[in-house]
Amino acid sequence: MNAILIAVGLSLVSAAAYASAAVAQARLAGRTEPDAGVLGLLGRGAWWSAVGLNAGGALLHVAALKYGPLTLVQPLGALTLVAAVPLGARAAGRRVTRIEWRGTVLTLLGLGALLMTAGGTAPHETLSLPEALAVGAGTMAVVAGLCRPGARSGLRHAAASGITSGVASALTQTLTVSVTEHTGPLFSWRLVIVALLVSAFAMSGLLLSQTAYRGGLGAPLAVVTLANPVAAAAIGLALLGEHFQGGMISLIPAVLGTAAAVRGVILLSRAQAEMSTVADRATAGPKSGAGSLSRVVIGSRGPMDQPTLRPELGRTPVWADRSEWN
Repeated sequence: MNAILIAVGLSLVSAAAYASAAVAQARLAGRTEPDAGVLGLLGRGAWWSAVGLNAGGALLHVAALKYGPLTLVQPLGALTLVAAVPLGARAAGRRVTRIEWRGTVLTLLGLGALLMTAGGTAPHETLSLPEALAVGAGTMAVVAGLCRPGARSGLRHAAASGITSGVASALTQTLTVSVTEHTGPLFSWRLVIVALLVSAFAMSGLLLSQTAYRGGLGAPLAVVTLANPVAAAAIGLALLGEHFQGGMISLIPAVLGTAAAVRGVILLSRAQAEMSTVADRATAGPKSGAGSLSRVVIGSRGPMDQPTLRPELGRTPVWADRSEWN
């Protein structure tokens, strides 16, 4: 079978696993206090379910990187967004809004345009030790800047998660190609250090996404989906000899695709803000009477940054995350 077709097939199944993990993480984030910390997550079965799904998606992704270049495999991760947005809406007991659909479609069309310009050959080149160390140091500096305190921390944490995951994929490809094609000794300082960097960035991406999903699923997942292939493709183009099909002319659809994807992210962010506003207005209305059904949802953070429980009128009990968007 053609190597590129194998890479595409593995990427599709990997995207499905990542989408399920993202929904599980978003639901867990909505039910976890912000100051719970990592130790608080370790005691939750839902957290380990999300970890297992992410691990399965990662293994399939690693296999795909063996058969396809970064500029091909990484954009296919956009299919995570296709599955996760409706799955997340269903888990929250609501329908996908028109703005969310528009944002999802635009993001996918943009990343699809980038995918069409990707190279179509199996990877052969790997990162040297100095290149791997430089990539690791540069990534840490960027993530430190994105994680500083300030406004829209959820969106910035999502960008940091996407970047670290994309860099982890690029480093993983170096490990995979080196081991399977025997481009060097199987046990060397280069591979040990690259493996440590992969582990650190993969776990960092998982924890950063967990923080980002506290404000909702749609917009943070879109940012993760966009930042991931951009970071990986930048490494592939700059250091691994990958290239766009069609030469410089292919930059036109690549730029247009990037613009469409960014517009999709903005729409998803706007949809999340509008849902938060609607939730606040609904909870500010009259309280339920003695004979009516009610549900309780996790509301906005109070002054002490603790979850507040808010009764709402008339539906069967459904748990949903109604956190304010940062």
